Amino acid sequence: MKIEGRNAVLELLKTDKTVDKLLLQKGAEGSLGRIFAMAREKKIRVQFVDERALARESETGRHQGAIAYVSDYEYAELAALFAGERGSRFVILCDGVEDVHNLGSILRVAECAGADGVVIPKNKSAQVTGAVVRISEGAANHVRVARVPGINHAIDALQKEGFWVYGLEADGEPLYGCDLTGDIALVVGGEDGGLAALTRKKCDKVLSLPLCGKVNSLNASVALGIAAYEALRQRR
Repeated sequence: MKIEGRNAVLELLKTDKTVDKLLLQKGAEGSLGRIFAMAREKKIRVQFVDERALARESETGRHQGAIAYVSDYEYAELAALFAGERGSRFVILCDGVEDVHNLGSILRVAECAGADGVVIPKNKSAQVTGAVVRISEGAANHVRVARVPGINHAIDALQKEGFWVYGLEADGEPLYGCDLTGDIALVVGGEDGGLAALTRKKCDKVLSLPLCGKVNSLNASVALGIAAYEALRQRR
């Protein structure tokens, strides 16, 4: 897998993941110089190439002068997301989020808001790719992502572990009146259809955000960001 972009590569180098090779644009300065210094310290093979060579290797067209080669993304086991301190665990579930930009943004929100991890289904969902890592600005390197046969399987496991599971939909109960402390999971639906009917039924509650304009919905990652930070506010 290729990790592209300066921030994404910098965040990758802060982890213990194995980097097979690193391509940097000739005349490295600024953050590219920092990347080179970190790579040299970790004894990672670095090859300096011109912009045309980077453009040929780039899968996103947004390499920003840096491309790292790593093994395919390693997903976590669902049980690993339950390992935090009871009473303060926080998990995010994606129910049919198929847009890589949304998934990348969700992973960034999850990392910044201190979530224990993100759950995605194996089918009908965006997966963690180099593009998703870049869109997440490298946050995907720091947050655990579990991949499960289906989101409803994960909801059953979470509820068995004592989590309260809250879906996010436009017609739910007001978010700001809900207690989001304790062990919780937030479920965000897909870009077009929102939460699947069975997923919605399995949630302990369905919550909504106030909408004061003429548009009747928010982008999935934006809605999750607002809800996640309301949870963070209550839990501090």
